[in-house]
Amino acid sequence: QVQLLESGGGLVQAGGSLRLSCTRSGRTFRRYAMGWFRQAPGKERDFVAVINWPDGNTRYADSVKGRFTISSDNAQNTVYLQMNSLKFEDTAVYYCAASGTTYLSIALYDYDYWGQGTQVTVSS
Repeated sequence: QVQLLESGGGLVQAGGSLRLSCTRSGRTFRRYAMGWFRQAPGKERDFVAVINWPDGNTRYADSVKGRFTISSDNAQNTVYLQMNSLKFEDTAVYYCAASGTTYLSIALYDYDYWGQGTQVTVSS
């Protein structure tokens, strides 16, 4: 089993920044994909960004390209999502997800493990 714990959410003004963290524990993988997804009230859960290990390749949703950066610290088993130039429409619960089998997938069903989520609220 894999446990994922997100942190770093909060309230920020539009144009501000936040950094989310996701720490992984439990089972280890030889390779994996770690993704961030978000779900706004009344909407479906959507893909935000993903990073693959060990090659470090990344993929982003068009809505966050140029503003968000996903990175990983493998020694700390942690993935980060740096969010800059935040907009009101970025308000959502952000979820971390992990998969030991997929590669840069944007599909929810490809991820086997999920965190509990962290709330990000951007005030306009």
